[in-house]
Amino acid sequence: MDNWNFDDLLNQYRHIWNNRNLIADEKESEEILKEAIKRELLDENSHPRVRKNSFEKYFYAVKRVLSSQLSETNKLKLIELHDLLMDELK
Repeated sequence: MDNWNFDDLLNQYRHIWNNRNLIADEKESEEILKEAIKRELLDENSHPRVRKNSFEKYFYAVKRVLSSQLSETNKLKLIELHDLLMDELK
């Protein structure tokens, strides 16, 4: 992840999840992207009564990334980032 362009990845993520509110608040792109993915995996964007578990959310997130129009490289980077964050949440 040392040579990743998080500004670009964040913009790519915004194209996939265009309804997500990703406020910068003087944060780095890496931190914003990681927080957004964690919120997605924890299903914090849904009402508590309809939330799904992290494994279901991971599956749907990866499926959405794979079906997107992003380059294969960006798809793999976003999936890898989802993997890393999912491991942290377990």
